[in-house]
Amino acid sequence: MTTATLAPHRPAIGAIGAPAIALTGLTKTFGTVQAVRGIDLHVAQGEVLAFLGPNGAGKTTTIDMVLGLAEPTSGSAEVFGFEPGEAIRRGLVSAVMQTGGLLKDLTVRETIAYTASLFPSARPVDEVLAAAGLTDLAGRSVGKCSGGEQQRLRFAMALVSDPQLLILDEPTTGMDVNARHAFWEHIRAEAATGRTIIFATHYLQEADEYADRIVLVRSGRIVADGTPAQLKAHGNGRTVRATWPGVSADDLRDVPGIDHADIRGDILTASATDSDALARHLLLHTPAHDLEVTARGLDEAFIALTATETEEN
Repeated sequence: MTTATLAPHRPAIGAIGAPAIALTGLTKTFGTVQAVRGIDLHVAQGEVLAFLGPNGAGKTTTIDMVLGLAEPTSGSAEVFGFEPGEAIRRGLVSAVMQTGGLLKDLTVRETIAYTASLFPSARPVDEVLAAAGLTDLAGRSVGKCSGGEQQRLRFAMALVSDPQLLILDEPTTGMDVNARHAFWEHIRAEAATGRTIIFATHYLQEADEYADRIVLVRSGRIVADGTPAQLKAHGNGRTVRATWPGVSADDLRDVPGIDHADIRGDILTASATDSDALARHLLLHTPAHDLEVTARGLDEAFIALTATETEEN
C-alpha cells in the first residue's frame, strides 16, 4: 500500500455551524424489543469518533438511522443540519460496510470508475486508488482479491463522492496486521483534511490509537462518552502479576487490597486500586517474585462499562 498526499476536500455543505451528526432523544423499537432507548449525541465536524459496544448494544441500528436506512420510532437524526436522506442525496455521507456491494467480474479500477459514474461530481479514479492503497491492484479482478483487499475497495468506493462524513462499520475485518496499520494511516490522511469519521470496531486498540473521542453504548443507551484517556480512567487501578510457587486461594486471604485475583499454576494475576501496597506486601511477606505492575487499558474499561445489568421492563 502506498500513501498519497491529497488536496483538502471541499468545505462542508450544510446549515452554518451545524454538527456533522445531531441525534436527539433517538429511539427505535422492533415489536417488543427496544434496540435504541433515547440516544442524544452531537458529533462536531472534523471529529474522529469510535462508536463501540457489545453485540446487540444498538450500534448498527443507530448507524442505520444516521444513514437513513431506518426511521426512528421517536426522536430525531440530522446530518449536517439535514435529515439523513437529504444528506445522502447531496453526497455528504458515505459508508463502508462489512460485506456486499461488489461485482466479482470487474477489476478494482472498473469498480471505482463505475461508482464514480453514479455521481455528478466525483474524485479522480487514480486519486481514489492511491488514497485507499489500491494502485498496485487496479487491474486485478475483484473476485481474486482477498477479504482485506475487498474491504479496502469498499473504502475506495466510499471516497469517490468526496463525502464530508465517512462511516466505517468494522472496516479492518479480514485484514492482517500490516494491512490494518496501513489502512489506518490512510484514515489519518483523510481525517487531516477535516473529514468527519465515525467507525465501529471490535479491535479496541484501534479505538484507543485513532479516535479523538469514544462513545460507548450498552442496551441501546450511551454509557460513556469521552477521550480514550477518559474512558480508560473507568478501568482505574492496576494489575499486579507475580510468580508465587505453590500459591493457592487460601494464601490470598491475608493479602490486603486485592479486588480480583486469578491463579494459573504459579502465576498470580491480581487487580488492586492500591497496586503499590499490594506489590510491597507480596515482596516483603510472601515468596512472590518477578513482579510486573501494569495499568489497566481500554479493554478493562470496556468490560466494566458494558457489564450486564438488570434492565427495566
